[in-house]
Amino acid sequence: MKLAASVAGRILSVEVRGEAPRYSVTLDGRVLEVDLRPTSSGFASLVVDGASHEVGLLPREGGWSVLVQGRALDVQLQDAGAAGAVAPRPAAGGFARVTAPMPGRLVKVLVEAGQDVAEGQGLVVMEAMKMENELRAPRAGRVKELHARERQAVESGALLVVLE
Repeated sequence: MKLAASVAGRILSVEVRGEAPRYSVTLDGRVLEVDLRPTSSGFASLVVDGASHEVGLLPREGGWSVLVQGRALDVQLQDAGAAGAVAPRPAAGGFARVTAPMPGRLVKVLVEAGQDVAEGQGLVVMEAMKMENELRAPRAGRVKELHARERQAVESGALLVVLE
């Protein structure tokens, strides 16, 4: 299966071969051996070229919300053979929205409105499925809007932080 994937502003060419739980995945020409096994509701064990990761997976319209190493990624997928399959790259700058990758509770808010943040800096700590995950900034910027507060219960997709 050939796909076009949009992740954090990058467009990747993806080809997936094999059957569950073992796959051969080619990302922009780089071949990866992948083993994917569900572990609990919404979580899976992902082994990529021998490196193990616990990931949260939430299906979304047109793709997935993926929580890996404390970072939430919105992954949009389209059939690479479809007309217009590869979306244009977003313009540099603009706004970045950080949303809850799955239902849970906010344990700690690490930033405040107006604060400058670096790419990868922690924004909020979220508890989901009895695991705490730090949601990180997808890019450097300034916190324009903060919709998160400690001990707040959130649904999947809830807007938490807007960066400019």
